[in-house]
Amino acid sequence: MKLGVSTLALSPAPMESVLTCLEERNVEYCEIMNEYPYNNIDSDVVESYNIKISIHSPLSDVNIASYNDNMRTSSVSQIKNSIDTAVSIGSELVVVHPGQVPILGKKFIERIKEHSLESLRECSNYADDSGIMMCIENMPDFDELLLKDLNEVHNVAEELDSHITLDVGHAYNMNFSVEEMLSSPRIKHIHLSDNDGSYDSHNAIGSADIDFESLFKELKSMHYDGILVVEVKDPVAVTESLDYIKNELKL
Repeated sequence: MKLGVSTLALSPAPMESVLTCLEERNVEYCEIMNEYPYNNIDSDVVESYNIKISIHSPLSDVNIASYNDNMRTSSVSQIKNSIDTAVSIGSELVVVHPGQVPILGKKFIERIKEHSLESLRECSNYADDSGIMMCIENMPDFDELLLKDLNEVHNVAEELDSHITLDVGHAYNMNFSVEEMLSSPRIKHIHLSDNDGSYDSHNAIGSADIDFESLFKELKSMHYDGILVVEVKDPVAVTESLDYIKNELKL
């Protein structure tokens, strides 16, 4: 297993500061949230560090499921830009969110779901043509979000011949057990954070209720060889999470 950290907790620090911090902690991967302030990633900066990169496509002001065709087209373009960025900096993987129901969209939920699938298919085909692994992320228990159910995420990934980013905190917030979380062979990438089940709070790993001891045991038994990305809310939580993981996995 490979260990990574998301820029979610470290933004808006300059990319040089983020990568220096992670290199000092012997972290192998940085997952860059590819939106402001990291919307333009300098390949020379990235290449000057001994850290590999995964890309999380933008999620702010983006909705690939929108029933507004102009908004959907623009959002898909943003995902494709992230795929292009991954190619340019030598990253192999891009994480994608499936979109959400707009404020007035509940009357058009089937159209919105169709647009999400159509957009994901377009992005998946673009990623395949670019030599990039696209991973669809499961969502937490927020009313407006799509693909909260892990079984639905698996079915979409199967239909598109794509892959899954398992967000453990999101799955626990949706009441999935560790065994259920890891049931899909499409999982190629994992986000880690902790919570008490009531809200996707992105707490430090080992600080709340998720059974990470069982999770890591299962990952070892299934020979998971993807990245474990620490995706927590602040720098202190990053430090606590890395210490916990390295102790549990004897890294």
